[in-house]
Amino acid sequence: MRKRLEALRIEHRDLDAAIDALSGGGSSDQLQIARLKKRKLKLKDQIAMIEDYLIPDIIA
Repeated sequence: MRKRLEALRIEHRDLDAAIDALSGGGSSDQLQIARLKKRKLKLKDQIAMIEDYLIPDIIA
């Protein structure tokens, strides 16, 4: 489970770099950027779900 979490984090960072490259490069491919952002949000949700599973809430 931790390996999956790390792989998702790496993919999330890679998508962030790709979005920055497309945005900063003067590319007008807004559809591709939107798709990458959507994928990045899905990854963020998956990361949060796994983190919640691995780190349970403890009410003191």
